[in-house]
Amino acid sequence: MTRFGVSLPGGGGVPLTPTGLADAARQIESAGFESAWVFDAIGRGWLLPDPLTALAIAGTVTTKIELGTGILQVPLRNPVELAQRALTTHLTSGGRLRLGVGSGSTAGDFAALGLDFASRFRVLDQSLATMKKLWNGEKVGDASLAPVWPAAAGGPPILIGSWAGSKWIVRAAKEFDGWVGSGARSTWGLLSQGIARFRDLGGKRAVVTNVVVDLDQKSASPAGPNDPFDLKCPREVARERLHHLVTLGFDDVVMVVRRHDAAYLKDLRGLAVSAR
Repeated sequence: MTRFGVSLPGGGGVPLTPTGLADAARQIESAGFESAWVFDAIGRGWLLPDPLTALAIAGTVTTKIELGTGILQVPLRNPVELAQRALTTHLTSGGRLRLGVGSGSTAGDFAALGLDFASRFRVLDQSLATMKKLWNGEKVGDASLAPVWPAAAGGPPILIGSWAGSKWIVRAAKEFDGWVGSGARSTWGLLSQGIARFRDLGGKRAVVTNVVVDLDQKSASPAGPNDPFDLKCPREVARERLHHLVTLGFDDVVMVVRRHDAAYLKDLRGLAVSAR
């Protein structure tokens, strides 16, 4: 059965407040969603909360929902430090972190940190290998995250974010715990191709993130094979589009919202469940 998740606040002009992330996480869980997700950007002229900090906050005020990154740009960070931070969030949340990772696709994020954009795929590969070694109790140079408690063994599940035609979708199916596609940065046609390829390769968990919600629209945004997948449309059209994702076989659909009040989230949850 397809699970539905919602984005935590941040970005796009939404201010961070002392209680905003925690309150939103509580409301997401209370409304019945299965997961809360954050995104990752640094050099784009607006503030997104640090992904793992935001999820750590969410983890302290919830008990059931999964906590996902969709996606975390691994090459922007030191892999040893990232392994420590991710494992900390995973353990303190009771093993609920789902680490969606990728190479990054926006040169400005790399330029903001003085990093080489062209080498990002190689760095991603090396960094993931380092992180997995540390999570399994191995030393990497002078770094160690031992002792490896039973709850920490192997670290959090890793889901690979990639485009439909990328070789990384092969690795997502063969070597990792799942694949993350994007509604905002992909198209209807590419999402269909991507999940079909992932399933043919024997992949397990398929997640689509960045499904932007705006149900106040009086007319629907375009929905051709080359158009981005979104829910910028009336409610009945949104239900049909969500059902399309369900029939394609996505295990999780992550919706990007601008509101986190109880009434809105419960209404959205009801709409999503009716699309199953």
